[in-house]
Amino acid sequence: MNRVDYDQLMLKSLERDAGKSLLLHSCCAPCSSYCLTQVSPALLTTVFYYNPNLDSAEEYEKRRGEQIRLLRETGQAEFLDCGYRAEEFEAAARGFESEPEGGARCARCFRLRLERTAREAAARGFDYFGTTLTVSPLKNARLINEIGFSLEEETGVKYLPSDFKKRGGYLRSVELSRQYGLYRQNYCGCVYSKRGREQI
Repeated sequence: MNRVDYDQLMLKSLERDAGKSLLLHSCCAPCSSYCLTQVSPALLTTVFYYNPNLDSAEEYEKRRGEQIRLLRETGQAEFLDCGYRAEEFEAAARGFESEPEGGARCARCFRLRLERTAREAAARGFDYFGTTLTVSPLKNARLINEIGFSLEEETGVKYLPSDFKKRGGYLRSVELSRQYGLYRQNYCGCVYSKRGREQI
């Protein structure tokens, strides 16, 4: 089976559609730091902060504050937040609590956040929607992109494919986090990933 090069697909989209608008879902400032260097020079980018998976309102606010600070310091994008909606993740994760990290619960979480981003993009007239999630070496970029393309079909908004960890993207995000002094958490965000991290 031929592997799809999502990074090259993204670069082609950025070149072809320069000047169009993007609603970019961001999980946190460290992950978005590198992603924004790739997309914001080409697309009019708004960061969409929708993370109901976070294990507490305090963690949500801490990451939100760092995201806003990064955008203020760089001027790379606008910011859109829809508030902490933990009950939406709880509903998506129900029955999948014991799944291992990277399993079906995570797939449901990706779908939840991407679907909200796609629907928000459609409602607000964005040309594209996308996500920073693929910058992590621990996230399944193929799965995330497949979800994104399925939502493109459902909503009519173009999905921006990505594999941001390519071309040293993840390592660059670590460097940028250090450069801007960003709070860099050591777990994905949900209570289950935090428990898994604490057990290591």
